Amino acid sequence: MAIENIPLPELLRPKTLDEFLGQEHLVGPQGPIRKLLENRTINSMIFWGSPGVGKTTLARIIASELKANFIEISPTVSGVKDIKMAVDNAKKEFFGEKTLTVLFVDEIHRFNKAQQDYLLPHVENGTLILIGATTENPSFEVVAPLLSRTRVYKFTPVSAKDMELMLHKAMDFLKNKGVVLNISYEIKEFLIQLSNGDVRNLLNSLDTLTRAGLSSKHSDEIKLEQVKNILQQNPNRYDKKGDEHYDTISAYIKSMRASQPDAALYYLARMVDAGEDPKFIARRMVVFASEDVGIADPTALQVAISVFKTCEVIGYPECQFNLAHGTVYMCKAPKNRSSYDAYFSALEDVKKFGNLPIPLDIRNAPTKLMKEFGYGKGYQAYPDKDVSYLPDKLKGKKYLR
Repeated sequence: MAIENIPLPELLRPKTLDEFLGQEHLVGPQGPIRKLLENRTINSMIFWGSPGVGKTTLARIIASELKANFIEISPTVSGVKDIKMAVDNAKKEFFGEKTLTVLFVDEIHRFNKAQQDYLLPHVENGTLILIGATTENPSFEVVAPLLSRTRVYKFTPVSAKDMELMLHKAMDFLKNKGVVLNISYEIKEFLIQLSNGDVRNLLNSLDTLTRAGLSSKHSDEIKLEQVKNILQQNPNRYDKKGDEHYDTISAYIKSMRASQPDAALYYLARMVDAGEDPKFIARRMVVFASEDVGIADPTALQVAISVFKTCEVIGYPECQFNLAHGTVYMCKAPKNRSSYDAYFSALEDVKKFGNLPIPLDIRNAPTKLMKEFGYGKGYQAYPDKDVSYLPDKLKGKKYLR
C-alpha cells in the first residue's frame, strides 16, 4: 500500500516549531533557538547529532518562521558550482529584495576545506545564514575559521516518550487514510527500540509494514515475528567511523577504570554485536593494562597481549570470549597510574627544558679522551639514595610518586 507514493516521514514532517518533536533544550520555552526566532533574528549555526533527530526539519522551520529564502544543498550531489549558485542567489536577494537567505548544507562534514572556505566571507558579511548539519564531531570535521563564525547546537536522540507520541500520531494519520495497523504494546516497544531515537527510522519502519501488507481494516493482530521478519534490522546503531564508535570505546575504558565489570561487559557486547574489529578493542586493552593497571599488577599486560594475539589468530566469533575474559581481568585488577603519570611529567620537562646536559658520571666513556674529560668518572651502579642522575637543573625532582 502506498500513500500518494510519498514516504511517511515526509508526509508527517513538522511545519512549525510547536509541531517539532524533541530537542527541548533548543526549542523549548527557554531554548536558544526559540528565543532567537521570537526576536526575529538568527545566526549561522551547526546542527550536530545522529540521523533522524530533526536537523533538516528544524532548519526548514527556521527559514519558514523568518520568511527567508531557503536553499538546501548536500555534498553528496553538490559541488563548488552549486555553492557559487547558492551564494549568487543569496546576494541577489540580499542586495535586491533584502530577503534573508538560509543556506542549509546537509552533511557539511563531507565538504572539503576549499569548499568550506568558500563560504567564509559570505557567512561573515551576512550575505547568507548558514545552517550546517553533521553527524560527525564538528571540532574535527569543520574548518576552524568557519566553526568560529557559527554556533554549534548538539541534538540528542529523541526520547522513548516522544517516539511513542510520534508512533501514535503516525498510526492516527494512517487510520484517517483508511490504513489500520493493529499492533500490540510489545510491537510498539520493539519499533521504538529499533529506531534508537531516530524518528525517520521509526516512521520508515511503520511505512514498510504498511507497504508489506500488514495493514488491515479488521481486528487481526499482527505478530512480532512478522514484524521482525519484514524489517530485518539490528537495533544496535553503531558507526565504526563516527561518534558512536568513540563514545562506546570511551565508555568501555572508563568502566574498566572504575572497576565496573558489568558496565564494561555491556559496552564490550555493544561493540562486538556491531562488528567492531576485535583487534581494535584488544589494542585498547593492552594500552589500559599499562596506563591504568600498571605496576599494581604487571601480569595484566601479559593477559592483554595474549588477548590481542588470540584475536589476531582466531577472530570472531570465538575471540569474543577472550575479550570478555580480558575485560573482567582488567576490571578486577588493582589500579596504579603512577608510571604513566610519572612518564608524562618527565616528558613535560623534556619539552620545557630541551636537552639538558647529562651528568658526566653517567655519560658513555668508550675512549681514553672521553675519560680524560671526566666522562663516567665516579659512576656508581647502586648509588646512595641522595645521589641523583638527573641533569643539574632537575636535581631532586620526583616524577614517580
